[in-house]
Amino acid sequence: MSQDYDVATTPVATEPEKQSTGELVSRLSQDMSQLVRDEMRLAQAELTEKGKRAGIGAGMFGAAGLLALYGVGVLIATVVLALALAMPAWLAALIVAVVLFAAAGVVALMGKKQVTQATPPIPERTVENVKRDVQAVKHG
Repeated sequence: MSQDYDVATTPVATEPEKQSTGELVSRLSQDMSQLVRDEMRLAQAELTEKGKRAGIGAGMFGAAGLLALYGVGVLIATVVLALALAMPAWLAALIVAVVLFAAAGVVALMGKKQVTQATPPIPERTVENVKRDVQAVKHG
């Protein structure tokens, strides 16, 4: 059961000038606690809404990627059909398949090179810098 809290409309038994320091500190503590709770609820609501929107957006990006993949398939079929005008259809399909496999091989080799350069997954320069720093502190 959530109830909005407004300091201006909160009934006070006595005016602030007539309250003791302890009562004022107690009221300040209660007001701050309520304010923090309200702000946390607001932040949670905002993050929930943004999370929903981000999820929907990610789903739409996924759908766009799938549609683009289908488009590439149709484009490849178009290339096969265009080549089939000049040669037998089986030969046109074979040529397109060989070109695609060759392109896949080139991309795989480039990817392997990138992975090799990234291993081992240790920040080697940082480790060396830390070792030098430790040595400098020992000798300093």
